[in-house]
Amino acid sequence: MPPDPLCARDKLAPTADNVGMEPMTELQVWTLIGVFAAVMLGAMSLMTTVIMRSTTVAIEGLRGEMIVRFEKTDIASAARFEAMDAKFEARFEAVEYRFQAMDARFEAMDSKVDARFETIAAKLEHLDRDVTVLMRRAWGEPSPD
Repeated sequence: MPPDPLCARDKLAPTADNVGMEPMTELQVWTLIGVFAAVMLGAMSLMTTVIMRSTTVAIEGLRGEMIVRFEKTDIASAARFEAMDAKFEARFEAVEYRFQAMDARFEAMDSKVDARFETIAAKLEHLDRDVTVLMRRAWGEPSPD
């Protein structure tokens, strides 16, 4: 077979490193390149899968921890709000009781004031009658009695 000027095998000169070895053909070189590329892609795929799984596990763990902390915070907040609500409810009931007591006092005072006004109105009626009688006597008019 005549030497091919484009073939890399025909251009190689024997050296101390490659004595007794037959040079690789172009097909063998491309096969090695393909195998290397397949190994590299496989390794990258494996690494990507491992990284994704570990990241997912870490995020899920963090999510679980955050949920637990939020639940604890919710429980603590609910207990605090219930305590504050009970405290304010007790205070509002005390204020309501005081308002009811004041209403009762006002009603009692109102009935006393009404009774006094009625007494004053009766006295004014009698006073008006008495003044009318005195004026008629003073002017010499006969009294209707």
